[in-house]
Formats: sequence, C-alpha cells, structure tokens
Amino acid sequence: MKVAVYCGSRSGNDPLYADKARELGDYFGRNGIELVFGGGHVGLMGVVADAVLAAGGRVHGVIPEHLRDRELAHSGLTELHVVKNMHERKALMADLADGFVALPGGIGTLEELFEAWTWGQLGLHQKPCAIYNVNGFFDPLLAMAQTMERAGFLKQQYIDMLIQTDQPATLHRAFEGYQSPEEKWL
Repeated sequence: MKVAVYCGSRSGNDPLYADKARELGDYFGRNGIELVFGGGHVGLMGVVADAVLAAGGRVHGVIPEHLRDRELAHSGLTELHVVKNMHERKALMADLADGFVALPGGIGTLEELFEAWTWGQLGLHQKPCAIYNVNGFFDPLLAMAQTMERAGFLKQQYIDMLIQTDQPATLHRAFEGYQSPEEKWL
C-alpha cells in the first residue's frame, strides 16, 4: 500500500504535530506502507519522511523543479520524482497513491486534500481520503462541511467518506476496509 500524505512545510507551533507525524511515519515504515509525499525535507513533510525511512520503509517524493531548485528537496529518499509544476506534482502523487491523508498544514495542504476528496466524490478515483485530526486541528473544517450539508450544498455521504482519526492503526484499518461512495451508497 502507498499512501499520499499532505502536510505542512512548517512544523507548526505545537510539538504534538511533529510527534504525531513521526508516529505515523514510524507506523508506515514498520508496517510496509510506502509514503508518497511532496518531496521536501522541511516541516512536517520532512518529519514524516524521516520517520518512514528510519523505520526501514520506502518513501517516494514528488517535487516541482522550482522547489527543488530552492534546495528544499529531501536528499535521502527511496525515489525522488522532479516534475515541472504543482499540477504535475499532484497528478503524479494521485497516480502513485492508493489513498490520501492530510496532516495539519496550511492552504496547500487543504487544497491537496480538497482535490483528492472532490475527485473521490465525483468517482474519478475510489481511493480513501482521510484527515489526521491531531488535537482537533480539522474540527473547524468538519464544522464547515456540516454547514454545507445543512445548507444543501453537500450530501452527508460525502462527509462520511472522509476518514477521521489521529491513530495510525485506525487509519490503516479504515484504508484497508474502505468502500467508495459508489460502492457503499448505491
């Protein structure tokens, strides 16, 4: 199994974010789950990649030329794909991954999560999407999704398709047992 992880290029203000990223990466490495990520050595991206590698796992980075050229590329990966731009990065990450999980991060993390989640809603892939809800980080997003549902813009089944946890083993089980909305709600 290969899992794309979207997360911050910063570590955030709370050390818990890095601790939970390290815990997830360690779990991936020890359980043969390969990491697909943005290819950087900074922030939570670097933390999760380093943890997978330290646990003996495989890590596939995908980085655009303009970020590699700023010396942000992680130099110790199993595989590093250098692509022309962010669009190619997201497309290749989606192709490589069997599922997607967002850890705490900024607007780039949200944009990547929303794209994967939307593509799942539209049936463009049948891969699980998750949020790693460390210390309630994504609670405001989930509240907004409920507001969208009450206002008639989002069906509950598409909120329910977003796996929510902050435990590695729970995430792993949810990914293994995932049924896309087309399979689950027809």
